[in-house]
Amino acid sequence: MIGKLTLKDGTTLHGKSFGYETSTSGEVVFSTGMVGYPESITDPSYRGQILVLTYPLIGNYGVPNKKYWESSQIQIKGLIVSDYIDTYSHHSAKMSLGSWLKKEKIPALQIKDTRFLTKKIRVEGAMLGKVLLKQNVDWYDPDKDDLVAEVSLKKPLTVGRGKIKVGLLDCGTKRNIINELVKRGVEVSVLPHDYDFSLGKRFHALIVSNGPGNPKRATPAVKAVQQALQKNIPILGICLGNQLLTLAVGGDTRKLKFGHRSQNQPCLLVGTNKCFLTTQNHGYVVSKIPKGFREWFVNANDQTNEGIIHEKYPIMSVQFHPEATPGPEDTDWIFDFFLKNAKV
Repeated sequence: MIGKLTLKDGTTLHGKSFGYETSTSGEVVFSTGMVGYPESITDPSYRGQILVLTYPLIGNYGVPNKKYWESSQIQIKGLIVSDYIDTYSHHSAKMSLGSWLKKEKIPALQIKDTRFLTKKIRVEGAMLGKVLLKQNVDWYDPDKDDLVAEVSLKKPLTVGRGKIKVGLLDCGTKRNIINELVKRGVEVSVLPHDYDFSLGKRFHALIVSNGPGNPKRATPAVKAVQQALQKNIPILGICLGNQLLTLAVGGDTRKLKFGHRSQNQPCLLVGTNKCFLTTQNHGYVVSKIPKGFREWFVNANDQTNEGIIHEKYPIMSVQFHPEATPGPEDTDWIFDFFLKNAKV
């Protein structure tokens, strides 16, 4: 079946369908990663978005067991690739990408000129789009909704065992954040985005997770972070968590022109010559450093903020993913640096 991708400015590209044959709409964004499409597709940070993958060959290693996904389901609204490979080969593969998309009712198009599409987004910025296969649909702008409320779990969940008990505010967390903590002998309590920290349970530290959408729409999560700050415990924000922490303490955020979505974003540790390769997936960035904090990391490409750290207390955040899978492991030391501050 031949479908089309229509952008809000009227641009239309035709392509062959290889997913579920239905129409959808959302924000069109691109990722330049060479590998990792199962992880990207299940990353809650992509909620409400139509994902364009710039690497030309997609599908050649299939889809792994569910335990290797970053969440329990596909999170994107649609997928655009240049060349889809249905004949996969990989020891961990359980099904083809096309079969998976059809099973979870996600449309996908094979559009040859993804280079044109990517260059257009880079020049004009991320924009709304529709994948049209059968019926027409209304435009959908994910920036207008609190997407964090959609992807966060509803009841607390405890994973792992250990003396150090860490709360993880689930704003759309990737599973590998939990894996990295459990690997370090930590007991992790995964908490709803609107968790009430006035409740009796005590944590030795708190991590505010990644997640989707406009951070200023996630007001319950910002309020939860403000409550947690009163507990005088170490806090680490990751990706969206960087923005939520910033908003909770009086800083500000803004939307990037086309976002950072790749596995090769260079980040400089402020005050040094050290540059780390990082995995990123975000459309918003910290635009004003809050009082009492200093810039911790900065993007070497566009000099945007990549993290903040308090000048006195163990409160910090990073815009990239130190738990990145797949991706470079350059910054997994962030977890060890943070957990050193957790007092049992």
